[in-house]
Amino acid sequence: MSRSAVIAVAIFLAAHLALLIGLVTPEKFVFDEVHYVPAARQMLGSGTSQPMLNPMHPPLAKELIAASIAAFGDNALGWRYPATLFGALAIVAIYLCGLALFGSQAPAIAAALIAAFNQMVYVQARIAMLDIFALGLGLLAIAAFMHGFRRERPQALFALAGALFGLAAACKWSGLFPLGVCIVIVAVIRLMQGWHTLFADAKPSDWYRPDLWPGFRAHHAALCFALLPAVTYLAAFVPLYGVSLPDLIEAQRRIFADNTTTAIAGHTYMSSWPSWPLLARPVWFLFDKTSDDNVAAVVFLGNPLVAWPALLALVVVLRDFIVARRWDAFLIAAFYFGPWLAWALLPRTLGFIYYYLPAATAASLALVYVLRREDLPRWLLWAYVGTAAIGFAVMLPISAAFIGTSMQLFNRLMLFQSWI
Repeated sequence: MSRSAVIAVAIFLAAHLALLIGLVTPEKFVFDEVHYVPAARQMLGSGTSQPMLNPMHPPLAKELIAASIAAFGDNALGWRYPATLFGALAIVAIYLCGLALFGSQAPAIAAALIAAFNQMVYVQARIAMLDIFALGLGLLAIAAFMHGFRRERPQALFALAGALFGLAAACKWSGLFPLGVCIVIVAVIRLMQGWHTLFADAKPSDWYRPDLWPGFRAHHAALCFALLPAVTYLAAFVPLYGVSLPDLIEAQRRIFADNTTTAIAGHTYMSSWPSWPLLARPVWFLFDKTSDDNVAAVVFLGNPLVAWPALLALVVVLRDFIVARRWDAFLIAAFYFGPWLAWALLPRTLGFIYYYLPAATAASLALVYVLRREDLPRWLLWAYVGTAAIGFAVMLPISAAFIGTSMQLFNRLMLFQSWI
């Protein structure tokens, strides 16, 4: 077993165990669990058969929650346990992305730690919602794509990426966004190669090269980024609909109609996509008074010591992609801006900051990219990881319900009026 595999397993186990602590608090539904757990129960036959609950999202994540309920019981552990698995996989996936981009263990591990300390994965991996499933599978797909990007024969890794993207989309359609990024990248590179584009001062670190993927043909691209994602995506519907083509088509029509409509009522915690990187409007998953002066709170917010510095790092990443044409900066920018800015193209007006989760998690790669520059001391990266850990610890009382907090501390942590 390779050293990288051992480290990946260690990261997974550590993250998984950390996410399990206090998972069953509270024992009641939290936020959108009220939609997804009943839908999972229905799949087990313990609810009414008609009408189908939560038809506006694909079924895979709910099927996984249903399997967990069957294994662990219809309780808080059964509802939330699968989310902890995919949260841990998301952290492992960032480590694998770091290996592909940076080529060494230390910065890859640092990227995984920063992603974990950004609070968003921690909060989302402890609730029975769909986003963490799409995140874990989508990041694993991105890692496969990144590992294949510089290879002469990327077919196997691109095929793995496509299959994983299909599974991510089978959890939530936002899993299609990074797949779209890959399709655009491949299309642009093939178009430039077709035009025989050359950089006058070509360098090995260029994101585009005329000799990139010499054996990767159009039918390979169609297989990897269209056929395989479609097969793995549709496979998730078979337990519900069988192989009935009309039923499968109707299920897609319903998902499309529900996710593109603009006729949606407002929500207390709604926010628009430009505000998400600034952490302007969090979502309160839980706020329960446990005594006169103590509360159990779960606020989906993000660690300001990670989210805000990441914006500065992304400026450097964009500069290096545009000016120096660096392939690693190009991929980081693509998988940050693509999944975030895709929300700007949708007609629906209802949005929440947890839609920013994939981009915010990928931003950890931008921070490591900047902090490992040759003109900076090597200790600076690990000093920053420690700073991020401190920020995570400070915010933990409003991220984990089992800890609880006083109203005085809660009010101190709510730095802005828009956070309340």
